[in-house]
Amino acid sequence: MRFSELLPLIPGVSGRTDVDADVMSVTADSRRVVPGSIFVAIPGLTRDGHDFVPQALAAGAAAIVGERQPADLLLPPGTPYGLVANAAQAFGWLVSGLLGFPSRKLTLIGVTGTDGKTTTTNLIYMILRAAGHNSGMISTVNAQIGARSLDTGLHTTTPPADEIQSYLAEMVVADASHAVVEATSHGLAQHRLAGCDFDVAVVTNITHEHLDYHGTWEAYREAKASLFRGLYSSYRKPDAPKISVLNADDRGSYAYLRHIPADWQVVYGLDAEEADVTAVDICHTPAGLKFAVLSPWGRVEVNSNLVGAFNVSNILAATTVGLALDVSPAQVSAGIAAFKGVPGRMERMDAGQDFMAIVDFAHTPNALLRALEAARGLVKGQGRVIVAFGCAGLRDREKRRLMGEVSAAGADITVITAEDPRTESLDAIMAETAHALELAGKVEGRDFFRVPDRGKALLHAVSLARSGDLVIACGKGHEQSMCFGEVEYPWDDRDAMRKALQGDFLATLPTATL
Repeated sequence: MRFSELLPLIPGVSGRTDVDADVMSVTADSRRVVPGSIFVAIPGLTRDGHDFVPQALAAGAAAIVGERQPADLLLPPGTPYGLVANAAQAFGWLVSGLLGFPSRKLTLIGVTGTDGKTTTTNLIYMILRAAGHNSGMISTVNAQIGARSLDTGLHTTTPPADEIQSYLAEMVVADASHAVVEATSHGLAQHRLAGCDFDVAVVTNITHEHLDYHGTWEAYREAKASLFRGLYSSYRKPDAPKISVLNADDRGSYAYLRHIPADWQVVYGLDAEEADVTAVDICHTPAGLKFAVLSPWGRVEVNSNLVGAFNVSNILAATTVGLALDVSPAQVSAGIAAFKGVPGRMERMDAGQDFMAIVDFAHTPNALLRALEAARGLVKGQGRVIVAFGCAGLRDREKRRLMGEVSAAGADITVITAEDPRTESLDAIMAETAHALELAGKVEGRDFFRVPDRGKALLHAVSLARSGDLVIACGKGHEQSMCFGEVEYPWDDRDAMRKALQGDFLATLPTATL
């Protein structure tokens, strides 16, 4: 494809050279440049892609795209160059354009929110599959393309723009008609979803998270809202209205997002006065959820393996998407029933013990609150809830206090431990959570404990459990590593819980730093 044909497809192009070139690929990594590549110079937090333009040209880059004036880059004469307002955004559109805009050949559904995104994404995928649609999915856990499942990362975030577009292109080749994409706030703010023309935007909730990156609550909320702001103006596919799916129960997000234009807004929630789609006759059992969904499309009977009130909301969100896309109530019901859960989300561990053991990804104050509420609903009589969790280093510090407060109110015993301390002092992180527990009247050594080694922490939590209790490890879920310093060490909470239930501890973390 000619550079001159591709460049006008990018929003925000403010200038270009008259020189043209044949281009075959796009990359933002100078080490991946091959002859015929467009190198996109993206400014980053620690490195600026503009500084690597000489290396890209030496490797055979056919054209450069960046945010600086060509003269500032000292480009050799005859170098094709595109000047753009936002190089990260341009990167996604360039990859999409070179691949033929794959999202325009799919019904594309984006799911954002603080908690519940992965579960809701998977539920929508299963509902579409139950309806007979050849569908794909990109979540922070994996990408599903036909029968092929691909890991998308050790830690949870939206994959880079080139990976997103490549996955969508593979789905098109596989004759998929629909795709569901989990849209994180980082992914939206960093334009990893640039080049995606969405047809449906869904929100689960917007609560306290990632203020270390976004700076303010308002900036974080606006990052989520950008999915909805881009919906109405994106490429229009034949007979495909732009649909926003909102949560009436999450007042902060609902009041903010409902003013953003869409062809059609559909509202779900337990507030029947506000919601188009709502749940009745909700029954919580240790085996899962049973309730009915009332909607303009008819009644949906729900039997789900998922537990907890928060999953009622996730199921409602997914059901609303399915119904709005003309999936029948019976097919929606079948898709929900077929979904067994996301690894590391309220995942039960059974080694024959006489108490329940669960691993969950809850790593925000709201998610921890919901997880502990669900746990409390699963214990009988005098059964206690014992929770083990930590707070990440170099992340939103206020969470450390808030999660301590949540645990003080929702758990009988708390074990504070490591969760990706990175370059911060683990003792200092734990101290902030411990202080919150103390202010709530909890006594260390009786109501809460500090155990820096996460493997030993889970073993300690299990050792405290009596018959009828419930032990829940929160914060890591399915993740396969933990960061100490700048090194990712192998870690899996599920393996650690299994070890603990056998009377041992998972010893893969660097003990010298604990």
